[in-house]
Amino acid sequence: MHKRILDLNLSQKETCFLWGPRQTGKSTLLRVLFPKAKRYDLLLSSEFRRLTQDPDILREECLALGLSADTQVEPIIIDEIQKIPELLDTVHWLIENKGLRFLLCGSSARKVKRGHANLLGGRAVRYELYPLVFPEIDNFSLDQALNRGLLPRHYSSEHYPQLLRAYVDDYLKEEIHSEALVRNLPAFSRFLEVAGVMNGEIVNYTNIASDVGVSSSSVKQYFQILVDTLIGSYLPVYQKRAKRRLIASPKFYFFDLGLVNHLAKRQKIERGSTSYGSAFEHFIYQQLIAHSSYRQRHYPISYWRTSSGFEVDFVLGDEEVAIEVKSTEKVNNTHLKGLRAFKEEHLFRRYIVVSLDAKLRRTDDKIDIIPWNIFMKQLWNDELL
Repeated sequence: MHKRILDLNLSQKETCFLWGPRQTGKSTLLRVLFPKAKRYDLLLSSEFRRLTQDPDILREECLALGLSADTQVEPIIIDEIQKIPELLDTVHWLIENKGLRFLLCGSSARKVKRGHANLLGGRAVRYELYPLVFPEIDNFSLDQALNRGLLPRHYSSEHYPQLLRAYVDDYLKEEIHSEALVRNLPAFSRFLEVAGVMNGEIVNYTNIASDVGVSSSSVKQYFQILVDTLIGSYLPVYQKRAKRRLIASPKFYFFDLGLVNHLAKRQKIERGSTSYGSAFEHFIYQQLIAHSSYRQRHYPISYWRTSSGFEVDFVLGDEEVAIEVKSTEKVNNTHLKGLRAFKEEHLFRRYIVVSLDAKLRRTDDKIDIIPWNIFMKQLWNDELL
């Protein structure tokens, strides 16, 4: 079992939401951190039916615990809270009138938000659990991560292709369809495949709509479903003090590398291939967004690209760090063109190329070339920002 680094310390004093896609390990983490907590698992059909038929049972059972704000040790856990959003009214009442603390866990806030459910009036702290990150894996294998992805079960299994197929078929397609998020499941399935091929590229709704055979508005809706269900996220453009004409459209990344490999029908990813470079860039992005969240820094992450083709993969914060990702074993001047163009316009604290180089280097114009494993250690030791 991997020791997760997400710290839920505020749950000792506050009610919290814990969001994250399926199979990131939310339930396992909560069992490890709160082994004696009162728990409601809404994935159990019996529990789901019981609380759907009479939501007030939750209030009565919590009152029967005889807890108060002074005597409660572990939070009351409700797993997959989005399945019965009405329970949030009861949770709100128990917080306000009895001072109880809850840890509300779910794989999608979409149903909660779109149903105008009670989000506890800003009283709950939000956490998010991502796939595995570098410091959570002993003897970390980059090639294994890029091929299998970083969902705990997939990374550790030799049968990851079958697990990924089941994840897409049973979860992404069927569950999204069963919750009535899309009516045209065949079109949504085609969209997932196209979006997988386009992962990490600039989003062009018109082109994707043409490939899928639906309207641009439907494609926008499909992307929003993926964002709301935590299956992916947009990477916006960095536009502050732009002197050159910039590309304005965002990029889109799925939340897991293995998922993209399955959707894009990639075979084994070998070093030196185009697929390896794309997966390597995606891996760095995953680590950055997880670090920003887990460390409670929430620094903005964006990308920079001019209409003439200069590009920087990731811009962290405002005037902090600009990062280019190259899956080469020897970075040369050609690889530095984007960063140098960016450097002419923006005075940042650091300019970095993350690569497969064996050793650290620094150019005469102070661009750091950092091997990926050293970059990971610096990132998670909080030495970059």
